[in-house]
Amino acid sequence: MTDLENTTVLVVDDNAGIREAVEKILKKEEGFTVFTAPDGETAVKTLQQKTISILLTDLRMPGIDGVELLKIAKTISEDIEVILITGHGTVEVAVEVMKDGAFDFIQKPFNKNTVIKTVQRAVEKQNLVRENRILHEKLRNIQGTDTIIGKSSAIRKVIELAAQVASSSATILISGESGVGKEVVAMAIHNFSARNENRFVKVSCAALPETLLEAELFGYERGAFTGAVSRKEGRFELANGGTLFLDEVGDINPAVQVKLLRVLQNGEFERLGSGKTLQADVRLIAATNASLKDLVKKKQFREDLYYRLNVINIEIPPLRERKEDIPLLAHHFLERYSDKNSRSIRTITKEAMDLLLEYHWPGNVRELENTIERAVILTRESEIVPADLPADILANLDKTGSITIANKTITIPVGKIPLKDIEKMVMTETLKQSGGNKNIASKILGISSRTLYRKMDE
Repeated sequence: MTDLENTTVLVVDDNAGIREAVEKILKKEEGFTVFTAPDGETAVKTLQQKTISILLTDLRMPGIDGVELLKIAKTISEDIEVILITGHGTVEVAVEVMKDGAFDFIQKPFNKNTVIKTVQRAVEKQNLVRENRILHEKLRNIQGTDTIIGKSSAIRKVIELAAQVASSSATILISGESGVGKEVVAMAIHNFSARNENRFVKVSCAALPETLLEAELFGYERGAFTGAVSRKEGRFELANGGTLFLDEVGDINPAVQVKLLRVLQNGEFERLGSGKTLQADVRLIAATNASLKDLVKKKQFREDLYYRLNVINIEIPPLRERKEDIPLLAHHFLERYSDKNSRSIRTITKEAMDLLLEYHWPGNVRELENTIERAVILTRESEIVPADLPADILANLDKTGSITIANKTITIPVGKIPLKDIEKMVMTETLKQSGGNKNIASKILGISSRTLYRKMDE
């Protein structure tokens, strides 16, 4: 992986003084390995012979100019970041070239800090891109399954236990807060088991009224109740030979609890309206976000049923307790919803990821999934930036090390100023408050530096 100490830089400029100045800055201040070239032709040879991380090139040169050199460099290495060195009157061209893949530009005359900071940001972007690739690779290799996503020790234990018990026929109780991924773990257990060629049937006990839950689980005969116009098989019959997943099992009413206990004891049940005893070979996995022990103490859940369900318990920790899983999950959902919505978004900026890591995620993995789906749909950038995230997550902006700009109020007469002028006022004032630092300004505005440059140019 590229880092600041191992970065290789190629400086291209037909002005020997500028080449030597930039070379000296990067070698002395950062310890970079620096190569130089007096023209585009020499630069191409160096790019072909050396592994170059960052290319700093003058925009206007005889022969192969900076624009053409950018295109050649990208064909040699798609990972290379190109920074343009521009003179008076070429800033507009440089901004336009950024649309073709240039990372940024430095305007002459420049100082030492400008050069260093610009190169550092380019290296940080390279690191981010490489980390994304590593994350995608990890997603494809986690314990041989693409369903349970995570690398934390907590989720590893869940994966190992799920794989260990999958081959058994024991009833399993999965516990954890809403949205942690209980159904995903149940599906993984089914997929790992010898029953994986048969059905995985799921029932949300909380979503069905008490009067319908019994009918859904055990089925019914024609005329069993008003509206029963024909026979219907229950979920136990549908899951015969496979797995039945009962989500939020703590919401089952006492009458159904008795019948469920009977099925667990001997595999027998009757459809509503029928006296015929049926049997089904079903592996039962139950899930709950409530404490069944507490419900037993309150006499709201049968103790004998609790012990029947809790043969093996798998507890999934909340997302806030395994934050190292957030990048993997976020990129997994990013890829899923980018493909689903025909978008080519594959990157989450460091600033946006910092906010995701800082947030406490009361809705757990489900909330993270919804957040990424929303961001993919709403973003106008080629990557997910802070502005694409919900207000609850942006509330943590100051906690992640972001710079707070002095409180400045702008009064705008509604209905009298065009939107374009309002945007200009906000950008101008933000630049003033950030001391003219475009990187800070773009971060505050929640847009990329490239977008800010483009809007300034417009």
